[in-house]
Amino acid sequence: MPNNFIQVAVGVIKNPAGQILIALRDLSAHQGGLWEFPGGKVEAGESVEAALVRELKEELGITVQAVTPLINIKHQYPDLAVELKVFTVDHFTGEAKSCEGQPLKWVDASELKRYAFPKANQHIVTAAMLPDCYAILDDSDAPDLMANLRHLLSQNIKLIQARLKRSSPEAVSEFLTQAYPLCQAHRVILLINSAVSGSHQADGLHLTSHDLLACRERPQNYDWVAASCHSLEQLQHAENIGLDFAVLAPVLPTQTHPEAKALGWELVVEWLEEVNLPVYALGGMALPLLPSAKQAGARGIAAIRAFLA
Repeated sequence: MPNNFIQVAVGVIKNPAGQILIALRDLSAHQGGLWEFPGGKVEAGESVEAALVRELKEELGITVQAVTPLINIKHQYPDLAVELKVFTVDHFTGEAKSCEGQPLKWVDASELKRYAFPKANQHIVTAAMLPDCYAILDDSDAPDLMANLRHLLSQNIKLIQARLKRSSPEAVSEFLTQAYPLCQAHRVILLINSAVSGSHQADGLHLTSHDLLACRERPQNYDWVAASCHSLEQLQHAENIGLDFAVLAPVLPTQTHPEAKALGWELVVEWLEEVNLPVYALGGMALPLLPSAKQAGARGIAAIRAFLA
């Protein structure tokens, strides 16, 4: 990243209905005619959070009460280098209105991909569509997968991976025949682990780290593709082939793999500074650690047991 990059504070603003505010860039502006998330340049001596509060007051007339880190993006355009510090803004007062003449629109998160954004915004769009928690439904010690799935749905978990490595093909097929329509009814994204053989109904594919490294391009015909990563090189490969998000593990010591050396938050921060991909922290995670994961640059947390407690 060049030393002269422009630092920009960006807000993914949500209303009580969960819709996200987007604005249309003026045709005369850089990347004009494309949609964007509101925000602006960070001035000298100004914190990113203060810049965002100021910009949203100037542009939209709203008073921000709290922000939560979402994702950091570094991008080099042919004529401009930008670093986007992106925050979720769902606590504010006032009614958003265009103070600078930009057309505004509230849209459902699921509709964001229908709009044309600058290239630097593509991972922001994905991060905005993803929830804070990624549940892994594992069959290694689960006598009743359907009961666990129903419990996850009752906890309002919206992103689930079916990691059914030990089940027979017949058992997997039988489970997913029931599970996928149930997930659809609850508007839950269901991914199938790539170690599960056969063709199954799901919204996407979650690659093992081994399968990730075997891919030279993004697997086709999936709405969502994610991967398990254990190194910076794997994270960078996942980004380079166009995956939607990744899981980084193990961040902390874990019951599932007690022999694995934990990365620790410091290394997580260092690695996530090098990629633009939304990443979930896995290993020793629990809901109280969600703020720590976000401060480290992660999109959220992933877990097997934490969401079943």
